[in-house]
Amino acid sequence: MDEQALLGLNPNADADFRQRALAYFEQLKISQDAWQVCAEALAQSIYSDDHIKFFCFQVLEHQIKFKYSELTEVQQQLIRETLITWLQAQMLNPQPEKTFIRNKAAQVFALLFVTEYLTKWPKFFFDILSVVDLNPRGVDMYLRILMAVDAELVDRDVVHTSEASYYFALTFEARRNTLLKDTMREQCIPSLVESWYQILQNYQYNNSELTCQCLEVVGAYVSWIDLSLIANERFINMLLGHMSVEVLREEACDCLFEIVNKGMDPIDKTKLVESLCQVLQSAGLFSIDQEDDVDFLARFSKLVNGMGQALIASWTKLIKNGDMKSAQDTLQAIEAKVALMLQLLIHEDDDISSNIIGFCYDYLHILKQLSALSDQQKANVEAIMLAVMKKLTYDEEYNFENEGEDEAMFVEYRKQLKLLLDRLAQVSPELLLASVRRVFNTTLQNWQTTRFMEVEVAIRLLYMLAEALPVSHGAHFSGDVTKATALQDMMRTLVTSGVSAYQHTSVTLEFFETVVRYEKFFAVEPQHIPTVLMAFLDHRGLRHTSPKVRSRTAYLFSRFVKSLNKQMNPFIEDVLNRIQDLLELSPPENGYQALLSSDDQLFIYETAGVLIVNSEYSAERKQVLMRNLLTPLMEKFKVLLEKLMMAQDEDRQMALADCLNHAVGFASRTSKAFSNKQTVKQCGCSEVYLDCLQTFLPALSCPLQKEVLRSGVRTFLHRMIICLEEEVLPFIPSASEHMLKDCEAKDLQEFIPLINQITAKFKTQVSPFLQQMFMPLLHAIFEVLLLPAEENDQSAALEKQMLRRSYFAFLQTVTGSGMSEVVANQGAENVERVLFTVIQGAVDYPDPIAQKTCFIILSKLVELWGGKDGPVGFADFVYKHIVPACFLAPLKQTFDLADAQTVLALSECAVTLKTIHLKRGPECIQYLQQEYLPSLQVAPEIIQEFCQALQQPDAKVFKNYLKVFFQRAKP
Repeated sequence: MDEQALLGLNPNADADFRQRALAYFEQLKISQDAWQVCAEALAQSIYSDDHIKFFCFQVLEHQIKFKYSELTEVQQQLIRETLITWLQAQMLNPQPEKTFIRNKAAQVFALLFVTEYLTKWPKFFFDILSVVDLNPRGVDMYLRILMAVDAELVDRDVVHTSEASYYFALTFEARRNTLLKDTMREQCIPSLVESWYQILQNYQYNNSELTCQCLEVVGAYVSWIDLSLIANERFINMLLGHMSVEVLREEACDCLFEIVNKGMDPIDKTKLVESLCQVLQSAGLFSIDQEDDVDFLARFSKLVNGMGQALIASWTKLIKNGDMKSAQDTLQAIEAKVALMLQLLIHEDDDISSNIIGFCYDYLHILKQLSALSDQQKANVEAIMLAVMKKLTYDEEYNFENEGEDEAMFVEYRKQLKLLLDRLAQVSPELLLASVRRVFNTTLQNWQTTRFMEVEVAIRLLYMLAEALPVSHGAHFSGDVTKATALQDMMRTLVTSGVSAYQHTSVTLEFFETVVRYEKFFAVEPQHIPTVLMAFLDHRGLRHTSPKVRSRTAYLFSRFVKSLNKQMNPFIEDVLNRIQDLLELSPPENGYQALLSSDDQLFIYETAGVLIVNSEYSAERKQVLMRNLLTPLMEKFKVLLEKLMMAQDEDRQMALADCLNHAVGFASRTSKAFSNKQTVKQCGCSEVYLDCLQTFLPALSCPLQKEVLRSGVRTFLHRMIICLEEEVLPFIPSASEHMLKDCEAKDLQEFIPLINQITAKFKTQVSPFLQQMFMPLLHAIFEVLLLPAEENDQSAALEKQMLRRSYFAFLQTVTGSGMSEVVANQGAENVERVLFTVIQGAVDYPDPIAQKTCFIILSKLVELWGGKDGPVGFADFVYKHIVPACFLAPLKQTFDLADAQTVLALSECAVTLKTIHLKRGPECIQYLQQEYLPSLQVAPEIIQEFCQALQQPDAKVFKNYLKVFFQRAKP
């Protein structure tokens, strides 16, 4: 072997050596006999370096996986012998191999097993067992091989193939794996089980590592072997014995869990679970409070959860089968586990609690189905409820300012608890409401002296009731009087208790989240609106010391104001005055720390817009307020644009451009307040926004930071097209001219949707403008598309593909908006060039999305120009280019009829052919029959069949036929 190249296998080797080692590996994979060198190296222990040994196994693995069938019988025998020789050496070596080498060796053994077991090596396991006997190192390898075999046969997380052939490989592998498992069950599983028993018996007291490995194997195999081989007295007794041994009990727990999880007859399952429970209980394992090993308890909780869910699954099946007697017995068995379930649910360790939630959830589902609950069941429901309320509480260690992995896990755990709370509400909504009310009122009465986590959870529970007790459109304060009164009382307490002043971010945020969730309360008791508005506007909300609270409050404030709409009228000017400082555009000077980020300010601007637009003021007053809101932005914009023109430093330029962009974004956001009922015109605000347009448009001619500035102004134009309608039209030509100067693929790609929006909205109104800018736009597009790009530049290729799609989308909008004259009036040469680009898009580029658009354009043009009175020469174009495109595109190898997007493109291709037939009639059929299809060597009977399908009145018939036609035509 190339010793120099092998040096690169060491993780500490430099990049050149590593590159050489990779190249060498690729070379060996292709080589015919390199695997033999590696096999010899392993069998004779030539190398001591671990990375070289691993490398040799990788070469063997590749040979078995991809080139095994090319080997002769002698060579295949050599691989078998190499592995057995290597295995024998493991028991004699002074030191065991590193774990990563043993695992890789086990994978290679497993690959050889799936390849050879059914044909050449039926004694695979017996040969391994005869080598390893009870030698600890041999047993270790034997158990690793068993786990690797199970992973190959059962573990569907193992992706064995590329995605394209995944489905077919999956079905082949599934059949092969089933056959392997069936053969193993017949030929060797009893012997394997016996070997596991011997290993467990031999090593349970003197080698915990091997014992745990063996228990893992039993747990893995139990899902697909005969359960009676494991679920019998000698095995279960041994496993239960392991439950009392500290180093073994976690693995024993997992093994018992797999046994319980095994699918079987419901009555047998109940008996199995019950017998296990009796033994576990008599061993004292149900006394949770005396156990302080949380890792074990987490596994034990998972086991109890598995037993509980297994019993519930049995109960469900028995009910379905109508066996009421057995179902009742099973229900009693379930009820007997509830006390244990509650102990685990309430445990202070969240992992232990989380592992039992499935059982708890399913138990509540049973109670929901029962016609009446016993006193004990009602007590259980209440106990679960109290446990959930307690467990929702944050602990002291939770880091609110810098949330890490532990915090994220608690948030996920809280989501699980919320599901339990929702399920509790389905079982007993009255009980849930009463319990929450009790906890809420008790806590809020003394909030000043109560710990933050208890105050937060009290408000959180009120918040959660909104989803747990669902109503339509948030109407919590009408309908059911008891519920409405209870929620109304709690909301009143929330907003009048002063709890919004609590000095902890979690309580503050929960307060604001809850008042926004129950905004309908303020329609019933509007007298509380000023109190809540002040909380939003002062140090409790938008001026809080925590940026996190300020940010979230900005969003919630905007929602609060929007939802209360008309009720805000008395407070509008006061609120606008109070938020004045929050609307200031943060200057791009270093060190200036604004209260809100620019993203948060967007919500404040939107809120200001909503307050003005939805007010009951006259149009004149609205205009004054809107001008007061937007004028500072315009003035600041002009000053900053001048500064940008003079700025030399690039960082300074970027900071100024961002600031300019924010100004445009804020003005844009205020326009979201307008609606069909309250248009810009009706509110008298057209003039203000036209002034904004005139202020912002000069930024398009700024040569610096073009991408940032153009993006902002383009977004503003999109909004103004919606809000100002035709008043925006005078600004479009000069804006377009600037945006087409020195533009790149991305600029064009983002500019075209703006033109499409104008075209679709104003149609013939913008026809003169479109005719004027049509070719300049196309020249800009073609210029970018023709730019040379490096062969492997994926991002440039993608940008061009996206631009091509945008170009075709533009042509589709123009032709589809009844403005084909825009194209027709460009002069014969230009029209021809455009048409050829569409033909090219339909045929030459393997992009089904663009191809679909091209066929839509072609069928539209045929519909408009394909008749007897169409433009001179277009009929020729139809026969010479459009008809061939409808055949050449689907015949390409890249046109994949198994792909959904491509099928949509074919569907539009069918529409194009149908439209040609509709416009040209028998002449089209004659051309296909006598000229075009014969030129493609299509058989006469197929030509006849094709033309008949094309003449069918039902377009769907032809679409289906066309797919079959091309499936047959393609090799």
